[in-house]
Amino acid sequence: MIIEAANRTKGVSEYYFSRKLQEIEAMNRSGEKVINLGIGSPDMAPASKVVEKLVQGAENPDNHAYQSYKGIPELREAFAAWYEKYYHVALDPVTEIQPLAGSKEGILLLSLAFLNRGDKVLVPNPGYPTYSSATLLAEAEIIPFDLKENNGWRPDFEALEAMDLNGVKMMWVNYPNMPTGACADMALYKRLVEFGQKHRILICNDNPYSFILNEEQLSILSVEGARTCCVELNSLSKAHNMAGWRIGMIAGDKEVIANVLKVKSNMDSGMFRPMQLAAAEALTLDAAWYEQLNAEYRKRKALAGEIFDTLGAKYDPGSRGMFLWGKIGSEWGNGEKLSDDILQKARVFITPGFIFGSNGDRYIRISLCAKQDVLKKALERIKRALNAEGLK
Repeated sequence: MIIEAANRTKGVSEYYFSRKLQEIEAMNRSGEKVINLGIGSPDMAPASKVVEKLVQGAENPDNHAYQSYKGIPELREAFAAWYEKYYHVALDPVTEIQPLAGSKEGILLLSLAFLNRGDKVLVPNPGYPTYSSATLLAEAEIIPFDLKENNGWRPDFEALEAMDLNGVKMMWVNYPNMPTGACADMALYKRLVEFGQKHRILICNDNPYSFILNEEQLSILSVEGARTCCVELNSLSKAHNMAGWRIGMIAGDKEVIANVLKVKSNMDSGMFRPMQLAAAEALTLDAAWYEQLNAEYRKRKALAGEIFDTLGAKYDPGSRGMFLWGKIGSEWGNGEKLSDDILQKARVFITPGFIFGSNGDRYIRISLCAKQDVLKKALERIKRALNAEGLK
């Protein structure tokens, strides 16, 4: 390498799952295939009419040109109707919604649109690692705030108010929470809006899990005055089984959306029109679609609970989202040690909680994106390994 990498890359390492998948691939080549219960990539298919819409669109020769950076009107209007129906939030599809290449893109776009070097960002611990990496790529400073089990994995506002908030420009929140599965209520969202308004902080609510094992869909934008200080990200990846399609959105005040578009329009050339048409179709799915999806996830969650019971990990049976989060017993050194032992001796990968922050050190996480027979097989392997060698 004849030139030095940019300073903004020096605080960012390769994504943990990227490195772990390489290790798992090497193990697969050398012996029994690893059962991966790590990444939350839905394994079920999108609705058939959504796929049909994609095919029909791709067969139309007029649909293969560059598209608008703002997304086609049909998709923006479908997002607006979806928010009105399920979240009871009225959004202007022209000015208050921006389609994205997955909500993960929105995390970086928001960071690039609003953060200057030296600005500060409140990032949850534990929390989605991309909040931290996007902050660093924008050359801003991460200010962790604690989420703890004894507080329901919610922000401690007394602790937040006691912090030095000078220079804090953004705050990331995520409910139903990943990785813990904790839920918000309107009281929490109102408190967050008050906090954002008081301190002039942009509250960024990441909301892709609101349909998974969750009967009530909530949006922070439904709070009066929220658009003065809040934006919300959402996605078709989880509740519509469309993770690989990379279709998401950001909603909020028109000035926020306009600034996000400034960045986005300099980074891509619009989403493939047939995908946008199919996404609009997905957003018309009725409640029966979500119920049949959740019926399967409930069965998987019960099996994941059996795995945790076998390992002596404690978990909340009322948690939401597509993961189960468990606290390990004192007999284990930490979650990473347990995860590595199970990987090596049972050929099952369970995510260690430390990757989400230091408050996750004694936790592990199982993805529900594995078929029931796969979860049963993982349980058998773990039981066999425990009986044969012990994994302490």
